[in-house]
Amino acid sequence: MEARPATADVPNPAPDASEPRRRRAGYRRLPVQQRREQLIAVALELFASRPPEEVSLDDVAEAAEASRPLVYRYFAGGKQQLYEAALRSAADELTSRFVVPVSGTPTEQLAAVLDGYFAFVAEHDAGYSALLRGGSVVETARTCAIVDDVRRAALRRTLRHLGVREAGPRLTLLVRSWIAVVEGASLSWLDEGRALPVPELRDWLVDQFTAMAAATALRDPQTAEVLALLLTLEGPDSTRAGRLREVLSVR
Repeated sequence: MEARPATADVPNPAPDASEPRRRRAGYRRLPVQQRREQLIAVALELFASRPPEEVSLDDVAEAAEASRPLVYRYFAGGKQQLYEAALRSAADELTSRFVVPVSGTPTEQLAAVLDGYFAFVAEHDAGYSALLRGGSVVETARTCAIVDDVRRAALRRTLRHLGVREAGPRLTLLVRSWIAVVEGASLSWLDEGRALPVPELRDWLVDQFTAMAAATALRDPQTAEVLALLLTLEGPDSTRAGRLREVLSVR
């Protein structure tokens, strides 16, 4: 008899012909890594549609067409471990959307990054809200660290976009504060039923960054230098560039 290749999962035994037909067929056998990725993907979809505390391992098993013991086989730490794995997967996906396009003016490039950010927020609305608001029963120091990693990545990418290798305290505070504004605006946007079209919200956030940067430049030479460089890249016909020139001329 030919040997069968080893797989991670064991299928349910074939039902006796006398038994009633089962509503769900036995789960498919998948290699270890593929099954783990599938469980994370299913959990991520559930956490995206409901607050994490409202999702059970039974929910994940059912959605994955697997058994509860199988879920425990891959995530011995139970729901907490699965949630952290799903959160890390989501964080990696969100971070991957921070890529700045090579074309366009600086503010157009920033707008493109915000488009990717809000696409992620729209896809993972409930989980995003539960995560950023805090207070979830599954929130731990590890989950908070994952969120902080995303914020640090956003800080690094923004500073890189501004052409800054080493940011001083005021410029760092500016970027961190703007990231907080983006998060707060995202939560308000979800709370209000996404009433404001994304392009309008995106442009408002770009204007917020412009205004915050201009205000910081009045007291911080490094930020003023960054803005002077961005002005040359923005172009003479840019409305935002005109506003910046007016503010900086008062300095």
